[in-house]
Amino acid sequence: MDATVDTAPTTARQLKQRRRLWLVIVAVALVVAALAITAWWLLYARYYESTDDAYVAGDMVTVMPQVAGTVVAIGADETDLVRAGQMLVRLDATDARIALQDAEQQLARTVRQTHTVFANRDQLEAVVGQRRADLARAQADYDRRKDLTASGAVSAEELGHARDALSAARDALTAAQKNLAAGLALIGRTGVADNPDVKAAATQVERAWLTLQRTTVHAPVTGYLARRSVQLGERIAPGAALMAIVPLERLWVEANFKEVQLTHMRIGQPVKVVSDLYGGRIEYHGRVAGLGLGTGAAFALLPAQNATGNWIKVVQRVPVRVALEPRELEAHPLRIGLSTKATVSVGDDSGPQLAPAPRSSPVLSTSAYDVDRSEVESRIAQIISDNAAEASPQSAAHSSLR
Repeated sequence: MDATVDTAPTTARQLKQRRRLWLVIVAVALVVAALAITAWWLLYARYYESTDDAYVAGDMVTVMPQVAGTVVAIGADETDLVRAGQMLVRLDATDARIALQDAEQQLARTVRQTHTVFANRDQLEAVVGQRRADLARAQADYDRRKDLTASGAVSAEELGHARDALSAARDALTAAQKNLAAGLALIGRTGVADNPDVKAAATQVERAWLTLQRTTVHAPVTGYLARRSVQLGERIAPGAALMAIVPLERLWVEANFKEVQLTHMRIGQPVKVVSDLYGGRIEYHGRVAGLGLGTGAAFALLPAQNATGNWIKVVQRVPVRVALEPRELEAHPLRIGLSTKATVSVGDDSGPQLAPAPRSSPVLSTSAYDVDRSEVESRIAQIISDNAAEASPQSAAHSSLR
C-alpha cells in the first residue's frame, strides 16, 4: 500500500519534466526556424521577386493579300516551317494578265499618238519657215514697187495689191506661229519617252504588272505556320487574314508581378524562367526588357469602376516583359501561351524603370514585299522603242518663235 502511494507522485513528476523538455525543444526549434527564415530572407530572398503568373508571348505575323482573287494553291499548312519570301497562297491571275495586256496596248497607242504630235510639230515648223519666206518675198515686192511708184513705172493699184499681199503674208506667218506654239505646248520640252501622257500610260503598265506579281502571297518572315483559315477556291479580298506566322526565336515572357514587388525592379535585371512544359530540369535565362505602363485592370476591355462606394482594395498586377536568350529558345523551343515561373534578381536596382531612349532599329522588318522592277521597266522601254519613230524627235527647245 505505501509503495503504491510513493510511485504515483514520481510518475507525475516524470511526465511533467518530460512535457517541459518537449516544450523547450519545440520552442528552441521554432526560434531556430525563425532565425533561419530571417537569415534566409535577409541574405537571399529579399533580393529576388518571383511569380507563377507568367506566360510565354510572341509575335503572330498575320499574312494578308494585297489584291483580290480566287485561291488556286496553298503552299503551306499548320505547323509547317516557312522561310521569308516563300510562296504561301497563289491567286487566279487571269484577270491580272488581261489587265496588264490592256495597259501595254494603251501604252503603245499613247506612244504612237505622241509621236504623231511630234511629227505635226515638225510639219508646223516647216509651215512657219514657208510663211516666213512668203513674207520676205512679199516685203521685197512691196518695197520694189514702192520705189517705182514715184517715177510712174508702177501704178497705185499695183502698189495696193503688193501691200495687201504683204499684209496677208504677215497674217499667214502669225497664224502659223500660233499653230506651232500650240503644238509646242502639247509636247513641252520633252521627247516621246519623257512625255507626260507616255509616262502616265507607263505607270498604268507598271501598276498592272505589280498587281500580277501580288497574286502570289509570300511569307513576310521566317517561322512556323499557325491559324490557317484560307481554303482552296475561296474568293478573298485585300486585307483578309489568311494565316499567321510565329517566329519562335522572337518569344518572350509576360510576367505579371504584384505592385508591391516592383519597388526595386529595373530594366536589365537578370531573370530565371522555368516552363511547365519542361519542368525544373530546363532553366531559361533572360533579362527584364521593360515594365508595363499600366495594370492589367487598366488595360482591360472593361476597366474597373471604383466610384460606386463599394470599393474593395485589390492588389494589382503589372506585366513585366522578360527577353529570353535566343540560343536557349533554339535548344528548347517554347509555345505561345505556355505557363512559366519567373524569378527576377532585384539586388542591383541602379537601372532605369523606363526605356531611356528610343529604339535605333525596327523591332521587325521584312523585304518580302520588295519587288525588282527591272523586268517591267525593260518591257516598258521595249514598247516605247517599238512604237516610236526610229529617229528620235528633237527637243522642242530648239524652236523659237519670231
